Amino acid sequence: MSLSDAQVLEAVSSLIDDNTGKPFVAAKAVKNIKISDAELSLDVVLAYPANSQHEPVRLRFEAALVPLAEQRKLSVRVGSLITSHSAQRGVPLLSGVKNVIAVASGKGGVGKSTTAANLALALSAEGARVGILDADIYGPSQPLMMGLQGQRPETPDGKSLKPLESHGVQTMSIGYLVDADQAMVWRGPMVSQALQQLLNDTRWDNLDYLVIDMPPGTGDIQLTLSQKVPVTGAVIVTTPQDIALLDARKGVTMFQKVGIPILGMVENMAIHVCSHCGHAEHIFGEGGAARMAADFGVDVLGSLPLDMGIRLAADGGTPTVAADPDGKVAELYKAIARKVAVKVGEKAQDFSGKFPKIVIQNN
Repeated sequence: MSLSDAQVLEAVSSLIDDNTGKPFVAAKAVKNIKISDAELSLDVVLAYPANSQHEPVRLRFEAALVPLAEQRKLSVRVGSLITSHSAQRGVPLLSGVKNVIAVASGKGGVGKSTTAANLALALSAEGARVGILDADIYGPSQPLMMGLQGQRPETPDGKSLKPLESHGVQTMSIGYLVDADQAMVWRGPMVSQALQQLLNDTRWDNLDYLVIDMPPGTGDIQLTLSQKVPVTGAVIVTTPQDIALLDARKGVTMFQKVGIPILGMVENMAIHVCSHCGHAEHIFGEGGAARMAADFGVDVLGSLPLDMGIRLAADGGTPTVAADPDGKVAELYKAIARKVAVKVGEKAQDFSGKFPKIVIQNN
């Protein structure tokens, strides 16, 4: 029986990507179809990292193609290709970075830094090259969370910095450059300049995603980020508590005003399950993030429990995704990370880095 590419595409046209809700064929993820008398092969190329999903996807494609293959050897390869996506107009891409994801909140104490660290680790676990920048100049916490407190980055040329690596993630923080007890008594312009230097002077090594752990509030750092940094999208972290949601709303409107899309919201400390009796209780309220997300037309990417293990892992320098990669909480973080990556993958691609600069001179 002779086969055509059209027949192969028709055979797999009903397969839906569970992460995007769209058919693989419609998303143009099916590529490199090769048909011979001996073999039928194709590639499934996802626009987001999903190592944990590769085998289930491969098995689904093989099951759909078995009736067509007949005596041919069937080969389905599943992988990911992460590309640069659009950010604010007129802001050039960072060297060595394809996509920038800001993790922000309107107020402190909602677990934003812990979420940022685990989000970076989850993206890395799914196969992406990831970095995390601690943009909280006044209160950097990533050195402690990533187990790098007291270490100093190398400066090969006296100008640039090599990021420190932990758990497979490249990291940079002002906390690596000053003593842990030193207070940063700086005015806004100095803080903004420090952020730009950390971003631009760090030798990020071919990152698919740079996660920026933002300080709380809507001040100088946030304004600098919107004007100078090509942010692909922002993730808002909140708790269900009304006062946290009130400040989170300000964070959403700030990003909307400066033209940075909201990728979604993460509801932290959504529920507490007693480690002794198993009683579940919504200590900070229930459903607040869902109501706020509906008001702004954004998605809730996931809800995380109020769990002592999350806090202990972060304080110990090995966040949950690295400390217990197969645990239930790590699975929640990985599911959130896939949703974030899918949101980024659905944005328009940025081809600016592929075009040469055109200089017009009068001779």
